[in-house]
Amino acid sequence: MSTVGNRSDEECSVIGGKAEIGFLDFEEEKSVCSYVADEGAPVIVSVPFPFVKGKPQSVFVGDTAVEVITINNTTDEPVDLWSVHIFASNPPDSFTLSLTEPPPENSKAESFIESFSVEDRMLQPGEVLKIWLSCKTKDMGMYSSVVYFDIGDEKIERVVFLLVEDKISKSLASDRPYSRGRKKDKFVVDAFVPGSRPAGKTNRKYINRLPRYDIPKDIRLLLESNEVPQVVEDGLTKRSYVTYFKTLIIMEEIQLEDDMRTYDMECITMRKRGNNFLSLLVPGLAERRPSLVHGDYIFAKLASEHDKNAAPVYQGFIHRVEADEVYLKFDSEFHFYHRDEDLYDVHFTYNRINMRRLYQAAEAAETLGSDFLFPSTSSRKRCIKTTDLVPISGSLNEEQMCSIKMILGCRGAPPYVIHGPPGTGKTKTIVEAILQLYKHHKNTRILVCAPSNSAADHILEKLLAEKDVEFRDNEIFRLNATARPYEDVKPEFLRFSFFDEMIFKCPPASALNHYRIVVSTYMSASLLYAEDVARGHFSHIFLDEAGQASEPETMIPVSHLCRRDTVVVLAGDPLQLGPVIFSKKADEYGLGVSFLERLFECELYSSGDTNYITKLVRNYRCHPEILYLPSKLFYFGELLACRDSTTFTVTAEFLPNKEFPVLFFGIQGCDEREGNNPSWFNRIEVSKVVETVGRLIAGGKIGEEDIGIITPYRQQVLKIKQTLENLDMPDVKVGSVEQFQGQEKEVIIVSTVRSTIKHNEFDRVHCLGFLSNYRRFNVAITRAISLLVIIGNPHIICKDYHWSQMLWHCVDNSSYLGCSLPERLEHCDEDAEENSFSGFNEDNAFPSNNVEFGQDSFQSELPKPVTDEAEWSDGWH
Repeated sequence: MSTVGNRSDEECSVIGGKAEIGFLDFEEEKSVCSYVADEGAPVIVSVPFPFVKGKPQSVFVGDTAVEVITINNTTDEPVDLWSVHIFASNPPDSFTLSLTEPPPENSKAESFIESFSVEDRMLQPGEVLKIWLSCKTKDMGMYSSVVYFDIGDEKIERVVFLLVEDKISKSLASDRPYSRGRKKDKFVVDAFVPGSRPAGKTNRKYINRLPRYDIPKDIRLLLESNEVPQVVEDGLTKRSYVTYFKTLIIMEEIQLEDDMRTYDMECITMRKRGNNFLSLLVPGLAERRPSLVHGDYIFAKLASEHDKNAAPVYQGFIHRVEADEVYLKFDSEFHFYHRDEDLYDVHFTYNRINMRRLYQAAEAAETLGSDFLFPSTSSRKRCIKTTDLVPISGSLNEEQMCSIKMILGCRGAPPYVIHGPPGTGKTKTIVEAILQLYKHHKNTRILVCAPSNSAADHILEKLLAEKDVEFRDNEIFRLNATARPYEDVKPEFLRFSFFDEMIFKCPPASALNHYRIVVSTYMSASLLYAEDVARGHFSHIFLDEAGQASEPETMIPVSHLCRRDTVVVLAGDPLQLGPVIFSKKADEYGLGVSFLERLFECELYSSGDTNYITKLVRNYRCHPEILYLPSKLFYFGELLACRDSTTFTVTAEFLPNKEFPVLFFGIQGCDEREGNNPSWFNRIEVSKVVETVGRLIAGGKIGEEDIGIITPYRQQVLKIKQTLENLDMPDVKVGSVEQFQGQEKEVIIVSTVRSTIKHNEFDRVHCLGFLSNYRRFNVAITRAISLLVIIGNPHIICKDYHWSQMLWHCVDNSSYLGCSLPERLEHCDEDAEENSFSGFNEDNAFPSNNVEFGQDSFQSELPKPVTDEAEWSDGWH
């Protein structure tokens, strides 16, 4: 076989009038649909490789796909066919034309000629000319071409797409086309028959009961009519503090009610389980969608085709949760009449307790005073006296030592802040401060909180790992929520917990008062006040990952427990992920601004005064080349790579540039959805991710547990997990950016998923995915210690300022592989400001040492993540 002919560049493509064609998007109307139908045309050109169910045809990688194109002269006159040529192919030269049918791939035929163009000829009246279009595939991804027909006075184009995949991506193909789920009938609960509570779940008589905080009807009506209360419109002030935050929490709670309603189920069955329980299968429960725990309840009624409101409503309490199944106990009458074939409508309820804790904390925070909530230069400026100290947990750098000395010398409000980029040792600094207080200041009582159980456990683990400090069992306590599964806690931590029949409990104040250190989540810390632990009992309260908690959540550990002389320490990074807020309105009006972030509006903190704040800049996690870009984009080049270079895992054989451990693999896949699940997945990227994992493990230097995979959509997470488990690689961690914050892995692989422009603007406006959300970008690329691999479509990635910087950084360092690159366009300064974090530059850097911030400079311009992208993309708004 031979290939002859050259592509012509004399004409411009009809697509955009361009002489060259770059990225073609099969879902972008202007590049496909306008060039398909030619009804009534004198010459009819068939569509090669027509779509199947709205998607490009699929072919196995390595195969040659062949399609015949027919050119039909329907007129009574001869027509000149001036030329047929392939205007553009991606990958280059992958498509060819021939006037004879290509022989089978294994054939030894030598007379067959293929080319990029067909010479001119005359089409006689009624003649049908056949031209064969062939596509030779080498790598996975979307192959595209534009075939250009110059016929008589007509210029016709056919845009061709083929999805080239392997066995893994083929196995993930869905036969369930995406369609929006039917809107369910609203399940109304006016009255119900109470269910049977689990043993031990009766309302415990706490000394300080948590009020109900029912949503006032007038506020509910106002918010449900999409009006915004004036107190929220006016913004946060000292006077409006309580009503402002309580109103925002109400906005969030109403959104949570709506979100939970999306899980309601219709015409489902329940099965008898022994004599006591009925079991209900809840799809998505294993992924906490919905989140149901022991002691929660649902409502159920018999499904009726006639009057859905006629059947009585029964309350069923959850006694056990197993994978995707819950065991329920209703009133005895419900069990007596139940048959397994009965059909029920089910309404899920969310547990209000955390929202009630937020209301309570917002109310109580008013007592903390202006020095705590609104520190300002009008307050008496403090000057902390420090003394020398000898580190307990090993060597500490200058900034860490400074912050610990300040904490030990601090005598109360306002809070002390430790902030710094990923991997700079914020948690280590907190742990050292706690160890110093425990060992050398015997009268101190310490409460340390983190937003999640895993983060709180991590602090406990770090404390216990210190060999030079021996903790007694009765001096350190891990406070766990009742709803936390017993098996979720490491066995070695159980001796520091309190539980009865494998259910965690909070001991009474008389027992709590004996502990020197209490470790808790922000939410669970409310139990300390419930048990009436006295205000001022704790001399020091440490709040780790404070940038991830909303202000009311931050107030839970401090509002009832702080006195003016209580030392409160906040640690975090306002340039990483903030609080997860479900209500877009509440987020827009400030609920998504953490207390840590708001403190930077105060000059005392924004100025970098070490009596109030310490900035950590030495990174002990990342390879210097991994650290370079986030340091440049977000931290003004101030980060110092301090990890011992001998501790990085060598992966040189994997990299095109052996000195540069960041690889961008460009692939044009196909993002799609299935069934009634609006979450996206990209099976071509799944296959490439799995192939990359296999290659890394095969090298022998990296294990499954050393690899983390970050991707923004829940369906992509599930598809990757499913494939890895099928290939017996279950120990690779896969999750969203939110699930990786605060964590690190030797190798991080990022799958960006999106491969079409059509939905890109929607994502950008709503701060979804990685694009246009600098916080997610920052977290995603700073989890890797030794190697960062990004798999995505460069033509989509380049639309965002930060991701464009990453793409071309890899290209400039000869560390790009894969599909053809987009045209390189330098972002102008205005684009950089619009897409950057608040448009900071060298002259108004955040938060450097001699800079004053205006009140709105930090929070007004930052795009806020609505919530975990995996959640958002699944349609909860």
